[in-house]
Amino acid sequence: MRRCVYFILQTVLLAGCVSSSDGTMNRSLDSFRGESACYNRETEPYTAVVDTHLHYRPFDGKAIPFDEMNTYLSRTSVRFVNVYGIGQMLPANSSCSDYSKCPGIPVLPTTRNDFVNAENMLASAPDDLHLTLSMTFTDLSNPESTIALMALYEKEYPGMFHWMGEVNLVKQAQFNNHHVPASPQNIEQWADFMVELRVRNYPITIHSDIGNDANPTYYLHLMEKALARYPDNKIVWAHMGMSYQQTKMKASEHIAILSALLDQHPNLMLDISWRVLDDYYFSKKENQPLYVAFMNQYSERILPGSDFVAFRGNSYEVYQRELNATGRIHQYLDDNAFRNIVLGENYFKLLNLDYQAPAVCL
Repeated sequence: MRRCVYFILQTVLLAGCVSSSDGTMNRSLDSFRGESACYNRETEPYTAVVDTHLHYRPFDGKAIPFDEMNTYLSRTSVRFVNVYGIGQMLPANSSCSDYSKCPGIPVLPTTRNDFVNAENMLASAPDDLHLTLSMTFTDLSNPESTIALMALYEKEYPGMFHWMGEVNLVKQAQFNNHHVPASPQNIEQWADFMVELRVRNYPITIHSDIGNDANPTYYLHLMEKALARYPDNKIVWAHMGMSYQQTKMKASEHIAILSALLDQHPNLMLDISWRVLDDYYFSKKENQPLYVAFMNQYSERILPGSDFVAFRGNSYEVYQRELNATGRIHQYLDDNAFRNIVLGENYFKLLNLDYQAPAVCL
């Protein structure tokens, strides 16, 4: 059993770790407030304490109940979560639950999931997790209404939302469901809401495919345009730009693209969510050392995440499998990168949270 260190916090004796149902020990939320015992990588989990990419709502509205999803999280290493909806939903009267099997059925941006998440937070915010609500409604190819809807969110749920995304710049997986990539002209039209995001100091997570196996960098110019046009915004590039449409890019080429953009744009961050990265890139023997070296070098620019979608049929075991898969590469990071990425230091700094990652035991 993992060791549990007790410490005094606000004159109350609090356990520095909590027991899960399988007998392992994970740190409590309070253990990230101020100084805490160092993190022992030999005995504590390699999975992240923060899941910056978790969809509490699915495409069809049939979700794992909010409290149940939070119970799943409490059984893992995760204590900090970005509460994404899914900004694009199937029609309310559709019998389809998997858009990929329903070509022609629209999957279009909506506020529905975000409002459900906000109502759930008002009714039942957990004490043992830190949840950050994110606005996922934005249609980047039709951005005109975004600023007005942001004002509506603030009117209805003042001070509750602190992030935008995941929003789609280009997502090939939804081309058969009426998704239209944003054009360079559309990117220019983001100006008003990107200013508002800067004023509020909110990050924005953008899904933007680099390309596909036939044309490896076909869509890269769109993300390059967004970064060049909005250099002062905190932009998080979801999934390192990868997708199931692109599983054969050379690791060296992928890393070169990411490195160049990170060097050019100091406010860019990457998320390493979605198991497509581990399945097709990180886990390959010849690739792993390259990605580990890359993450060690750019350790202050990377955020972890599962990309789990809380469909009603999913379970705790499914979430834990996704967390393990997306976090597998964490085991090979150096201690500095492990603290920044896995133990949440990057996330805390990005959102100016009053938490800190523990030091890694020497």
